[in-house]
Amino acid sequence: MPNTKINNKSKRAPEVVKVGPNDFGKLPPQAPELEESVLGALMIEQNAFPMVADLLRPSTFYKDQNRYIFEAIQSLAAQELPIDVLTVAESLKKLGTLEKAGGVTYLNELSLKVASTAHLYFHAQIIAQKATARDLIALASRIEEQAYDETQDVDDLMQEAEASIFQITQQNQKRDVTQIDPVISEAFERMRNAAKNEGNISGIPSGFHDLDKITNGWQKSDLVIIAARPAMGKTAFVLSMAKNIAVNYKRPVAMFSLEMSNVQLVNRLIMNVCEIEGDKIKTGKFTRDERARLENKINDLYGCPIYVDDTPALSVFELRSKARKLVREKKVELIIIDYLQLMNANGMNFGSREQEVSIISRNLKALAKELDIPIIALSQLNRSVEQRGGSGIDGKKPQLSDLRESGAIEQDADMVCFIHRPEYYHLYSDDKSGKDLRGLGQIIVAKHRNGATDEIWLRFRSKFAKFQNEDDAYDEVYDPLPEPGDITIKSSLGNADGARLDENDEQKPF
Repeated sequence: MPNTKINNKSKRAPEVVKVGPNDFGKLPPQAPELEESVLGALMIEQNAFPMVADLLRPSTFYKDQNRYIFEAIQSLAAQELPIDVLTVAESLKKLGTLEKAGGVTYLNELSLKVASTAHLYFHAQIIAQKATARDLIALASRIEEQAYDETQDVDDLMQEAEASIFQITQQNQKRDVTQIDPVISEAFERMRNAAKNEGNISGIPSGFHDLDKITNGWQKSDLVIIAARPAMGKTAFVLSMAKNIAVNYKRPVAMFSLEMSNVQLVNRLIMNVCEIEGDKIKTGKFTRDERARLENKINDLYGCPIYVDDTPALSVFELRSKARKLVREKKVELIIIDYLQLMNANGMNFGSREQEVSIISRNLKALAKELDIPIIALSQLNRSVEQRGGSGIDGKKPQLSDLRESGAIEQDADMVCFIHRPEYYHLYSDDKSGKDLRGLGQIIVAKHRNGATDEIWLRFRSKFAKFQNEDDAYDEVYDPLPEPGDITIKSSLGNADGARLDENDEQKPF
């Protein structure tokens, strides 16, 4: 819908969608008397404008002359100048729209029609609702016309319709100011619930106890970005976490996979839970011990509250619809997206991919806040990590500036975590501490809006695409540490998990 900016040099009122009488003779929704009442109230009461500033725009007014007048009033308010008949007339002169606005005579008539501003906000709400109704009528007419066009792709049309409705919803979505008492009560209730949880974790536990000490669990309404270069194990990390949350803690989780199919994703889960190599799952050829382990541990996955969606090129608007349904019907408590750069914002026009990614990240944060659940989105890092010099395990460690395509990702996220595996860069021990780094991955909490930043180590068992706590027991005979120089291990998809990538492998998410 119209996006208006105040411009003192403008010679005309902002463009507005005009909706004429329809086939049944109905006039478009309008309230000209209330428009006049509101404008008159704004010119007789000096402190009236802040009451409606977040509710009205020039395009909200149906009559052209009323739109010109409100634009002048808005311009005066932006400059913190007095608002009355004389100053509005002067502002209209500067804008070159005084005659189009009905002249000084019409301004005087408006000011004489109002005796009080007592019902100003209520009248403004009605005007805004009429404008929204006109926007919806105009949108429906445009969609109807395009739907009759057989050259129009229906999927694209649906995306455009959804994006347009979303824009209308956003521009009219206002939240009232809340007195602090009920908020304090809610905060205390969350504290009491946290005290009941194991380990006093207030959020959703990841199953990685050192990470949970930093985050206190994934918190409601938070947008968490987990970023890494390809081959670091982003998908393995979130799948391991999803298994911990859904199987161990019985908390419902939804995962949107934009690249892997549902079957590939479930194969990864089977690898993780049953500890069977991906190649054997693909071929179905198991040893007696492996088959017994498969038949025994697969029962952990049956009935677990993990919901997967493999819609390719998922738009942020489709995600909103599906996420609302999952939370409402399946009581999902956490959403994972693999990965952010494969999403789009179809139906909206952008000057660059960076702008589109900014819209996506902003909407993910808004969705997390709306649904009051944590949303975890995987993200790629740019090539600067590979090009960075320096020795030791810190030489290739990711930084916030490495986030790919948009600084808005860092800005919108409540938490940014990096995955760093030094052995990928042929670093097998820490020069400072002497720690053996083979088979380990570092989780770096680089941004934490509501807590501390820190780094922790997890064990990465690449044969099974699995992360686990460093001190968890595992069979070292069956899963030996890689020898230095030998870290090329096949993943469940058959590609080299530890092998270096060439320039054409930039987009691979795992």
